[in-house]
Amino acid sequence: MKPRWALLCALFAVLEMLPLSAAAVESDSPALLRVAMNEAEPGNLDPHFAAARQDRLVADMVFNGLLRYVPGNANLIEPDIAESLPGSEIVDGRQIWTFVLRRGVMFHAGPKTPAYELTADDVVYSLKKSADPARSAYAGEYGGMTFSKVDDHTVRIVLEKPLSSTLFLPKMANYSGGFIVSRKAAEVMGEEASRSHPVGTGPFMFDGYSRVEKKIRLAANRQYFRGPPLLDAVEVLYLPDEAARSRGLRAGQLDVIEGLEETGWVEKMEREQDIRVDVFGVGEVATVYFNTASKPLDDVRARRAIAYALDRSELLALWGERTAGNVYSPVPAQFLPGGLTEEEVKALNLDYAFNPEKAVRLLAEAGYPAGFSMEAVTSEMNLYQRIYERIGAQLARIGVDLRLRVVDHPTMHRLIRRDVNPMVLYIPWRPNADAFLTRFFHSDSIVVTGAKPDTNFSHYDKIDRLIEAARLETNPGRQIELWKHAQIKILDDMAAFPLHYINLVYARRNCVDYGHQLVTSMALYPQITEKTRIVK
Repeated sequence: MKPRWALLCALFAVLEMLPLSAAAVESDSPALLRVAMNEAEPGNLDPHFAAARQDRLVADMVFNGLLRYVPGNANLIEPDIAESLPGSEIVDGRQIWTFVLRRGVMFHAGPKTPAYELTADDVVYSLKKSADPARSAYAGEYGGMTFSKVDDHTVRIVLEKPLSSTLFLPKMANYSGGFIVSRKAAEVMGEEASRSHPVGTGPFMFDGYSRVEKKIRLAANRQYFRGPPLLDAVEVLYLPDEAARSRGLRAGQLDVIEGLEETGWVEKMEREQDIRVDVFGVGEVATVYFNTASKPLDDVRARRAIAYALDRSELLALWGERTAGNVYSPVPAQFLPGGLTEEEVKALNLDYAFNPEKAVRLLAEAGYPAGFSMEAVTSEMNLYQRIYERIGAQLARIGVDLRLRVVDHPTMHRLIRRDVNPMVLYIPWRPNADAFLTRFFHSDSIVVTGAKPDTNFSHYDKIDRLIEAARLETNPGRQIELWKHAQIKILDDMAAFPLHYINLVYARRNCVDYGHQLVTSMALYPQITEKTRIVK
């Protein structure tokens, strides 16, 4: 494996160090917003590979989708690059969606390309890229779709198997594979090089990365189709030291910081003068995924033993009930239709209530009376490392030795997708039940070996038909029932053990106005838009 510095050098090979604009350097400028994230460095600036929040927030500011989640309210979808929300028609059994594009949407100037107006060619190029597993981490979301240009401002998407608007529209929104990238910039620079200098249509343009300061700078896009931003620039600093982030916020050297998802931290920061703490959704869902294809976890008794050894209440106490809550199925019932409630799971005896004695008996039945050992990589992020360490302490009580190797967050994402962990703790959000089930439990999504490798860390292949039937179901009630049946099977086989949702926590200076009411955010940060400002 290449050392971290070599990977960064390769990622930013064409970049070196771009000249810093005066607006970006002036730390006391009211038009500069400084955001500090709880990560050591950026991971991947290609939006179709952006999985962690330190990359999602950059993608959110630099790119647009055909549609977008309303800033501050991820429960609603509205037009973005498209003029309006589309309808669909069925022709010869296939579903056709037609998007009419806004005129005057300008791509940022890139290192080798001038600013130019977005056309259907860019949209078709972007969606084909999203559907290509070699060029996107989200290809599984776009299977069975074809994309074509009708004219310069019209795009047609044809689905071999129809989808409800509930499932289709999020795939075209500004999240994961839905981002529209510059075809010209990618073709001139090459897709690999373009990852180090993303070119989009969003309110802010990529303006440089400092390897020394671990800082990405974004400049205002004065040609933004919704109007020029009220900020001149945004700096994203990668600062994994929570104490340093908090000190910087108190001293006025930072404007927004990623906080700790702990009730105690929230209450401590709320006592600070001129600081506001935001606790908001979506609540990312912490789940333990078991590799059912490798020993010792290929035995369901060993997987169930681990489940009975895990104490949800003790794990929840790491964060406190103000910022987190227990979940009992892979799809969180608190946020999405199709999830199983605590009452439903308990009625089926699938809640796996904490029972270490039963866990020891199951281990013995599986042929491991003395337990066993496992090695796993975990992120340096507090969110991951603390849960993993507490899980390790709980498993030690039944003789299971979990040996952890701590790596930086982007490296963890790469390694778990290479199938290095027998047991994966993953803390994501997905926009609907189909996305959760398809990406984590459909056989096509099995890491490394799946037809469309994604995040099926469990190597699970028992519910493909239920997932596919639910996807095609047009009756909402029946669709929900199919999703629930799929999760009952997952829990019975103990392919995954859901722990809890964890809300997002950020703190800001009182003078920061995001420009929208903050309720939920798919981008996993408070969202900085053209309306965000610093109020004197």
